[in-house]
Amino acid sequence: MIAPSNTYKIYLATQPVDFRKGMDGLASCVLNNFEMDPFSGAFFVFRSKGNDKIKVLMWDGTGLVLIYKRIEGKGFVWPKMSGGIITMTKAQFESLLEGIDWRRVASAPYYHPQHA
Repeated sequence: MIAPSNTYKIYLATQPVDFRKGMDGLASCVLNNFEMDPFSGAFFVFRSKGNDKIKVLMWDGTGLVLIYKRIEGKGFVWPKMSGGIITMTKAQFESLLEGIDWRRVASAPYYHPQHA
């Protein structure tokens, strides 16, 4: 599985998007609807109208990467539909991709040493 490090930003679009859109259409959505840079290296997560499909768009430094997953069973757990985006932690993102209720997942705090 492709998973971001803890330094990546992860954004989840709360409104469903047209899943006929490919990389360029989703990049345009990030730029025009959220006024963010799709080439920043952040992960942008999109949902379909149903709860069983997910697309993730990110720039890896050499090109756009599109991840598409259809899950079997109950589907993905999505936040309430509202305008805009929400941020996620790496643990929440990984839980979402596994079909786990990511809203109940909390990452341990990361501490950086003050002195070596």
